[in-house]
Amino acid sequence: MTRYIKKPIPIEAFQYDGDLVNRFGKPYVPQWFMKEFNKKNAYYGSLSKNEPPCELFIKTLEVSMHVSVGDYIIKGVCGEIYPCKKEIFEESYDKVEI
Repeated sequence: MTRYIKKPIPIEAFQYDGDLVNRFGKPYVPQWFMKEFNKKNAYYGSLSKNEPPCELFIKTLEVSMHVSVGDYIIKGVCGEIYPCKKEIFEESYDKVEI
């Protein structure tokens, strides 16, 4: 058996707090995410037909993924975006000061 270790590749990410804009309607999340949101790669939808579209979803290559409050949203090495649960993110990534 051959073993591998993941290359240390810096990524960009932010923790979703349930909103994308402040009370004045100004986005406070990274511009790269708002660009994807404006291209409809991230959108608000419903978990059921009886609910208003207030849940965030991200379109990935495989499926649209629900983003829960507290999840991290990651911009991958090829510009793709996807959610990651807080526990997995904090176990997998260390913050890098620029």
